[in-house]
Amino acid sequence: MSTKIPFTHRLKEARTRKGLSQKKLGILAGIDEFSASVRMNQYEKGTHSPDLSLIEKISRALDIPTAYLFAEEDDIAELILIFSKKSQKTKKEFIEKLKTLE
Repeated sequence: MSTKIPFTHRLKEARTRKGLSQKKLGILAGIDEFSASVRMNQYEKGTHSPDLSLIEKISRALDIPTAYLFAEEDDIAELILIFSKKSQKTKKEFIEKLKTLE
């Protein structure tokens, strides 16, 4: 990853991966349609930061874990996405296997 702030980089990455415009994502996250595009643009550029409640809504709209938006390393971010899509049973099994590697 570059020297960008993780949140701004991950937000744009997740939005484009989902195929959403800034306006559409903002609306899905509950932002007024007349300011949705401008606000999402400000969040992606890092000129303003959403509060935690809005970050959670954005994460739900993007169908990603909130932790993904704050992962500093690309490989950790990808692991978060992969892990989040697994079943609870698979997650538990994976965690148990990791514990044996300690």
